[in-house]
Amino acid sequence: MNENTAAPTSSNDRRLEMLLDVPLSVTVELGRTRMTIQELLSLGPGSVVELDKVAGEPLDIVVNDRLVARGEAVVVNDKFGIRITDIVSKSERLARLR
Repeated sequence: MNENTAAPTSSNDRRLEMLLDVPLSVTVELGRTRMTIQELLSLGPGSVVELDKVAGEPLDIVVNDRLVARGEAVVVNDKFGIRITDIVSKSERLARLR
């Protein structure tokens, strides 16, 4: 096979390749809380909103509104990032759908 000849691809490879450009919404969730509209409107600079998670607890990584992984916050080159520490199992993902 010369350099200009591509290796044959399977139909699975072609199907996967079609999905590579599909945009996804990825969200990292620090935690959640419930508040009234009045409480929300009273927030201002310096306000603290208490979340349902404790410091150091893994952050949820959500893709298209589905939990897919957990991770921890990191700083890389003065920017925040997330290090994936756990991929949610198929059985856990299915259990969350119910």
